[in-house]
Amino acid sequence: MSLQADSNDPTVPSLEHLLLAVARGRDQQAFRALFQHFAPRVKGYARKLGADDGAAEELVQDVMLTVWQRADTYDPELASAATWIYTIARNRRIDRIRQERRPELHPDDPMLDGDGAPPPDHQVQAAQEASRLRAVIGDLPPEQAEVLRLAYYEDKVHSEISVEQGIPLGTVKTRLRLALVRLRRAFGEGA
Repeated sequence: MSLQADSNDPTVPSLEHLLLAVARGRDQQAFRALFQHFAPRVKGYARKLGADDGAAEELVQDVMLTVWQRADTYDPELASAATWIYTIARNRRIDRIRQERRPELHPDDPMLDGDGAPPPDHQVQAAQEASRLRAVIGDLPPEQAEVLRLAYYEDKVHSEISVEQGIPLGTVKTRLRLALVRLRRAFGEGA
């Protein structure tokens, strides 16, 4: 199918008719004619806007793929086929410029995470708190310290501790509560 955009020949389909044929019936010949007509023009448009040959070719492919996929959204009452296609080209070019200015961040980029270690002041503070916690636990009565160790360091439920230690469940809960009260007081969190 040949296309002469400036032709007044009624047997030559207009750009709008070609685009509608793609929209309505996925007409490959109509798309081929649109591609042949618009590809060099869109490439020239992209070059005029400062794109190199490679970027201009990519833009052509992207625009024409969009034309094929979205032809059903074209409304000849709102715009001519050329206006609709050049609007797609302009928007795609803007999108590419934005991507170039704002590169994608890679999740493994070391600049985003530093070295993964907490800052030195946080490390010192954590070490001091751990030392203080060990000292407070060391000052607890041995039966409270043991229940606390089983519950929080070995992640055992109260009923398991009761069976393992051979003490009533209520005693486990009381010892644990008393140990936690002493820890809160030692760390200034009230009772």
